[in-house]
This record gives sequence, C-alpha cells and structure tokens, in this order.
Amino acid sequence: MTELGDQRPAHEAASATSRRTVLRAAGLLALTGTGAAALAGCSADAETGAPSATSAAETTASTASPSPTADATSPKPSASQAKAPNGPSVATSKVPVGGGVILADADYVVTQPSKGSYKAFSKICTHQGCPVASVENSSIHCNCHGSEYSIADGSVTNPPATKPLAESKTAVFQGKVYVTG
Repeated sequence: MTELGDQRPAHEAASATSRRTVLRAAGLLALTGTGAAALAGCSADAETGAPSATSAAETTASTASPSPTADATSPKPSASQAKAPNGPSVATSKVPVGGGVILADADYVVTQPSKGSYKAFSKICTHQGCPVASVENSSIHCNCHGSEYSIADGSVTNPPATKPLAESKTAVFQGKVYVTG
C-alpha cells in the first residue's frame, strides 16, 4: 500500500515516489531561477514509456509556488563558504597605515601605503641579497648597505640598490592580507 491509500504494483509505487522527487527538485530549481521543464521527462514513467499522471500544467503550477521545505533548504551563499586564498598572510590589524610588516615565515614585506591599500614585495634586497630589516617612515630599509625602498611601489628611494623590490599580488580575506603571487 502506498501513501495515497490505493493499491498499486510495486513498480508503479516507485514511479510515484520518483515523480514526487522530481517535482521537489523542480521546485528547488525554480527557486534558483532555472527552468524545470526539462525535468518533466525525467520521471520513471518517462523512462518506461508509460504515460505520466502529472501534466505539464501541474508541473508548472507546482514549481510556481515552492514549498516551505524547499525554501528552508535552499543553499544560500555566505562568506564562511568561501575559501581563503593560498599563500602567506598577516592580519590587517598588524599592518600600519604608512608602514608595513616583514613576514618572518615567508620572503615578503606587506605594506599599507594608504588606508585599505595593501602591497607585498620581496623582502630580499636587490643590492646584494640581504633580507630587509625594517619598515619605517614610509620606507623599507635594508641594514646591510643602507638601501631603501618605497612602501607604495617597491622602487629604490635610497641607493646603493638600483633595482626595485619585486612586487607580488595581495588579497584581503576575513581580516587578513594574503600574498597570492
């Protein structure tokens, strides 16, 4: 015996369940703006060639007013579902405006030349390969020979270095600045 209270052979009862499942899926697709007409031919009856008990008009009507269950189970995008970028990172709160941070566990300096604008540069001085030592007064300093670089674009602001620091891309995600490449 099925939910409907009538007696049908087992293969017909399974078809009714399959139609119900297809209609629920069509309702969910209607919520996302995808047409459900393509699903009308997906029931078990359509596979066996038997006529469907559900007309196209009934299918359209059932998808036009989705059930509360479909509404409650619809996936909703959220920030927690997004993935953090790959690469070394530092909390945005640790990078001062007009200054920067030298990452201890990666070969980068992350700077914030203006509020909300983050940059990343190689922390290896282009003069003789020493790691830079500090970020002060809007400059990245190398103590080996006195070279200095701009926190805005990595350009040389004080020789003996002649080449700028290599810049890398950054991405801000959930309160962190990531060096992405």
